[in-house]
Amino acid sequence: MSKKENAPETPATGTGSWSGAAAIAGAAIGSAAVTAALLYASRRKDRSDKAKAPLPTLPPETD
Repeated sequence: MSKKENAPETPATGTGSWSGAAAIAGAAIGSAAVTAALLYASRRKDRSDKAKAPLPTLPPETD
């Protein structure tokens, strides 16, 4: 028997190593983290802008 016959078959999607899958998983996790950070920052900014907005004032009542 040769070494080639005993070698496990590699998957059709790559070289058989985990580095490709890990890179894809890392990119997915990283993009999700960036998206969450942007949404959080946007929400905080909206709340901050609402707090700074002046309340509408009514004209003084006169008789």
